[in-house]
Amino acid sequence: MAQVKIYYEPEMELLTVFWQAPRKNQIATELGDGIILIKDSTTGEPIGIEILSYKPGDNRFDTVNVEMGRLATV
Repeated sequence: MAQVKIYYEPEMELLTVFWQAPRKNQIATELGDGIILIKDSTTGEPIGIEILSYKPGDNRFDTVNVEMGRLATV
């Protein structure tokens, strides 16, 4: 099963989402509207995104609900 890692830094208003492990050789490309695409610099494969000036309820990311806290294991 794939793991998605989501990091939210409220003081910096920065939301980072990785669907692959971060790389030492990653590069970033701004897509516009404060959205940054993170790619592996060797393969060019997208591995994550960052959203600048993010606050919960941000309409640029309105289909995902970000909640702080730990998930309960069943």
